[in-house]
Amino acid sequence: MYSIVTTAILHGIDSLPVQVEADVSDGLPLFEMVGFLASEVRESKERVRTALRNCGHQLPAKRITINLSPANIKKSGNGFDLPITIAVLAALGVIAEDALEQTLIIGEIGLNGLILGVDGIFPMLLQAKECGIKRCIIPIENSREAAFVEQITVIPVKNLEQVIRFLNKEIQIEPVMYEARETDWESAPDFADVYGQQMLRRACEIAVSGMHNLLMLGPPGAGKTMIARRIPGILPPMAATERMEVSKIYSVCGAQRKDSELIGARPFRAPHHTITPQGMAGGGIVPKPGEVSLAHRGVLFLDELPEFQQTTLEVLRQPMEDGTITISRLNSQYSYPADFLLVCAMNPCKCGFYPDRMKCRCSLTSIRRNLSKISQPLLDRIDLCAEAEPIRYKELQGAQTGETSAQIRERVLAAHEIQQKRYQNEDWYFNSQIPAAELKKYCVLGEKETTYMERIYEKLDLSARSYHKILKVARTIADLDGAEAITTGHLTEAVCYRSLDKKYWEV
Repeated sequence: MYSIVTTAILHGIDSLPVQVEADVSDGLPLFEMVGFLASEVRESKERVRTALRNCGHQLPAKRITINLSPANIKKSGNGFDLPITIAVLAALGVIAEDALEQTLIIGEIGLNGLILGVDGIFPMLLQAKECGIKRCIIPIENSREAAFVEQITVIPVKNLEQVIRFLNKEIQIEPVMYEARETDWESAPDFADVYGQQMLRRACEIAVSGMHNLLMLGPPGAGKTMIARRIPGILPPMAATERMEVSKIYSVCGAQRKDSELIGARPFRAPHHTITPQGMAGGGIVPKPGEVSLAHRGVLFLDELPEFQQTTLEVLRQPMEDGTITISRLNSQYSYPADFLLVCAMNPCKCGFYPDRMKCRCSLTSIRRNLSKISQPLLDRIDLCAEAEPIRYKELQGAQTGETSAQIRERVLAAHEIQQKRYQNEDWYFNSQIPAAELKKYCVLGEKETTYMERIYEKLDLSARSYHKILKVARTIADLDGAEAITTGHLTEAVCYRSLDKKYWEV
């Protein structure tokens, strides 16, 4: 007899439907599986055989053939056990074939028949809904993230016997109810806790307003890390589409199985400097998202920037430009979104006090060695470079006079609204994303401003990319001021954030 069961496989952060075909015929006893299978899928036949025996279903001495189609896509993961088992039982007549119509089945099986959770249920269910699937049978362990998907019946199951009895209509199982839960996206630390550092505050506001990458330099203990952790609090709340996109990434990594909420707060990722290039970009035999993707729509914070491996830092260059990262394997390519705000912090030398030669005892050779770990191509992709000043005693003892995150966020939201209206007919959303070919259209300079920039270009020996970054930052500063045209004042402030790297890197 023949049967077919629908399941799904992850491909990047999306899902592809897979058909599990089972055929039971006379012949030499054999359990054969075909369809371009990874090793963990090939091992599935032993788990299926043992689980069925332990649940009281002995396989007959017949030829059993399992095919997973389409055959041109490599099948990997642990979610094929349950659909293979159900397909075999349907081919043997234990389960009625009409019970499997418009039904998606996913799950791993233990040797005792228990159904175990799998990663990536959220994108699988979203894809199933788009394909017209009416019902999904999933492990009960995945039921919390399944509750985020509406307009589809989700049946959570504990063991194999429960699945068989449900499909044969011997029992009823309460489906997972959709819950439109909201999260507290304002839970980030507040900027009101920061003493002093007006220049860093201003740089953070500009960076968030135009989604510009930011580098903070300064002595240890000046508050660089403290400020970086407060940046998510001045970002606008995520839209529904952004929440779904980020939640799909975390579901693929298995994080949603531990979290009972749809991702609502913007991600803040701060990997340790010992991270490998694969950990930053993503990878593995079956590629999983790396830190650049886990920071999608949020902040990627790299503290102690010179301590990172240079190969790890160079991985950032392509996603910083494109907003996506592509991982190539022999048989396929996986693309993950990586549209993040990069925030970096570093000390200018080993002791951290350069250029204060009264405190700094590092040699010029040591300073050069420390700064040379950051390549010029990577520096060119950082829009703002701000300097952290040492905190004075009076600032620590005085009253907190800094603005709160809510006050800063109001101005950020106003700047974002201006950009949304300006770029409503374009393929980008923020000033930092303006293509070079469109700068003359959106960053118009008057005669006075053009003369000023010509002088600055020669004086600072700027590259074309650096010049474009200055124009984009000036556009954001003008938006914060509510100005239609870019003035010399806006350009001057933008140049200040661009010239600090010259102060240090031309030591």
